[in-house]
Amino acid sequence: MSNYTNLPAPSPEQGLNRYMQEIRKFPMLEPEEEYMLAKRWVDHEDSGAAHKLVTSHLRLAAKIAMGYRGYGLPQAEVVSEANVGLMQAVKRFDPEKGFRLSTYAMWWIRASIQEYVLRSWSLVKLGTTSAQKKLFFNLRKAKNRIGALEEGDLRPENVKRIATDLGVTEAEVVSMNRRMSGGDASLNATVGSEDGGTAQWQDWLEDESADQAGDYEAKDEMESRHALLVQAMDVLNDREKDILTLRRLEDKPITLEALSEQYSVSRERIRQIEVRAFEKLQARMKELAVESGVFEDV
Repeated sequence: MSNYTNLPAPSPEQGLNRYMQEIRKFPMLEPEEEYMLAKRWVDHEDSGAAHKLVTSHLRLAAKIAMGYRGYGLPQAEVVSEANVGLMQAVKRFDPEKGFRLSTYAMWWIRASIQEYVLRSWSLVKLGTTSAQKKLFFNLRKAKNRIGALEEGDLRPENVKRIATDLGVTEAEVVSMNRRMSGGDASLNATVGSEDGGTAQWQDWLEDESADQAGDYEAKDEMESRHALLVQAMDVLNDREKDILTLRRLEDKPITLEALSEQYSVSRERIRQIEVRAFEKLQARMKELAVESGVFEDV
């Protein structure tokens, strides 16, 4: 995807306002146009098609990047990392799975930015476990949720509750809280705001409700999710299982055309069965997750 060099590049000298003006010039894509461009990239490695897919989503990457202002890192570099994630998403995007590129790209954009944050902050050293990364991105939210607003060390009962909620040890909670409260580039340090007032670095962090830490939890949860998936599949009939498996659970999904021939129904009918089966599977997985207490949401 050598056309990456032709993309607008944010820089401190240029200013983000000018960069945002430049990327607004690229039109948004209609679903059918997006599908055709993605097919041209997948089938023919058409770099021109890939370039259009990337440029049409630069605004999405920039918007997500703006949510990470609170880490004290150069915003132009954060936007650049977001664009790297976007490029990876386009490279791996499969239009046959029925999702829009924006939905798929958000995961890659956030993952790219978060890796940059973790590389750049001495707060979280190389080799940090996925559980500690989850703790880094979720500790403030966990403290707010239980009303643990005290300065300094947390009370023992709050340490225990946060450790249980986030799946880490109590020692890790104590250590991370101390480091975030008074260690390297404290997130509680005050900084000037545009209106002349002051705010804390942590106040500028991305809203954790956007599933910020979810990217790092995914690997740890894979086995449990797989077990839920296998159990939830029982809610589907044989045809639904077959179509959903071939369309969404295989490394190389079968096309709608091939399935329509196999089942002697229209392409649209296969798509309807696939969507309905997926909805049933999701609903059943959520029920099982709540029953088992494995996840708050699936």
